Amino acid sequence: MTRIESKKVQVNGSPEAVRAYLTNTDNIVNLLPSERISDWKSTGTSCSFKVQGAYTIGLELIAGEETKEIRFRSTDGSPFPFTLTVHLPEKEAGTEVWQVCDAQLNPFLVMIVKEPLRNLFDYMADKLVLQFPS
Repeated sequence: MTRIESKKVQVNGSPEAVRAYLTNTDNIVNLLPSERISDWKSTGTSCSFKVQGAYTIGLELIAGEETKEIRFRSTDGSPFPFTLTVHLPEKEAGTEVWQVCDAQLNPFLVMIVKEPLRNLFDYMADKLVLQFPS
């Protein structure tokens, strides 16, 4: 199992507000680099999109501790199985947020996708901060 963690960011929203935003998968598109994705689809509890020059990624909301984390898993169309956990502990006047992806990758795929995925998760973290301006 390969673990990929994003950076931690401070969001100016309560854990409940951030959780409500992220559990509606329609909002995930706002966190992605629009110039690098296509074929966006969302049902409100799952979504999928094609990454430029790569694969179609599918996410399905599965669970999470109330307000402290949200869990997604890959859907059948994804190139490899993974879970994505978004951590949401309350911190000061907002929420500290970071993502942890646990993926089943062979050693070759680790070399190819680990850094691009970390960059994507960091990008998503930065975009989430912008969704909750101070």
